[in-house]
Amino acid sequence: MYCRIVSMEKQDYYKILGIDHSATKEDIKKAYRKLALKYHPDRNKEKGAEEQFKQISEAYAVLYDDEKRRMYDQYGHAGIDERYTSEDIFRGVDFGDIFRGMGFDDIFEQFFGQRRGVSHRQRMQRGNDIRYDLEISLEDASNGVATEIDVPRTEVCDVCKGSGAKPGTSPQQCKTCGGAGEVRSTQRTAFGMFTQISTCPRCHGQGTIITERCPACKGRGTIQKTRKIELRIPKGIEEDAHLRLQGEGEHPGGAAQSGDLYVVVHIKPHPVFQRRGADLIRTVDVSVPQAALGTTLRIDTLQGQEKLTIPEGTQNGTVLKLRGKGMPHVRGFGNGDLYCEIHVKTPTNLNKRARLLLEELNRELQP
Repeated sequence: MYCRIVSMEKQDYYKILGIDHSATKEDIKKAYRKLALKYHPDRNKEKGAEEQFKQISEAYAVLYDDEKRRMYDQYGHAGIDERYTSEDIFRGVDFGDIFRGMGFDDIFEQFFGQRRGVSHRQRMQRGNDIRYDLEISLEDASNGVATEIDVPRTEVCDVCKGSGAKPGTSPQQCKTCGGAGEVRSTQRTAFGMFTQISTCPRCHGQGTIITERCPACKGRGTIQKTRKIELRIPKGIEEDAHLRLQGEGEHPGGAAQSGDLYVVVHIKPHPVFQRRGADLIRTVDVSVPQAALGTTLRIDTLQGQEKLTIPEGTQNGTVLKLRGKGMPHVRGFGNGDLYCEIHVKTPTNLNKRARLLLEELNRELQP
């Protein structure tokens, strides 16, 4: 399965809502409500209002959620794009709490994939996400690599196909809730009719009752299994990058959809190269004569051996650059650069002739 990290130029979420980085959750909510009322498509028919409404809603969905806000504050839009799809950003956000009672019924389904009055059972029809930590070499991060990972997860029972019922039987509709998965109780108060909605106590929100359980999964509809999953690591991937494999997470059973698998990539320390973004840094040892007279060396890079010219009179600590010999840019074209820090090695354990030559050189160089 191929995974790609995508980053797009977007406006700053804080600027979109007109708040500063120290804003509280209540500040975020107030700012969003004010702007949403201004640009809501049910009220504002001007050109661009709908797109503006989507932008402020996305900003609210990210900043109001503690985890998404932390990722955004630390990594910017890249931290959000690598971990969340557009659907993920809005998942779990209660826009109805802001617009409730204002007559904006259709906007939730149109933009956010949710509608007021949806039952708890319907809202929960998705499995849990899984995190998998994968360690790769710097060479694999540079070249990209296809690999397989073993992921333990919950899958649909292959005996009952997720129904939880013994083969040859079927789950029966719950008589208490009529298959809705929830029950309602209504009472009249001084302020009008009050309706309370709760999960059905008999079927526990499933809407069905299993009379004969599947012997393989004991009626759960799911089993634990370790699955081999193919994964392609893109060239230039960075430390702690998150790759999302849609639908490869836990399955909750029944007709629900699976969660997602997030592969978090870690890169092993390299004995030669240090990484800084798309650039690489390494040291190159040269002798005193090589530094003084200049020379050409062949050094290792991640793309193979390359020539490095040491200019005459090079000093210890000088940094020379090999353009384009660093890491690939994960979101663009070309490579970063390789920076070579020159270490001039002072000779030790001199023999008699070498000492005499150095003494002569020292006298020659005296001012």
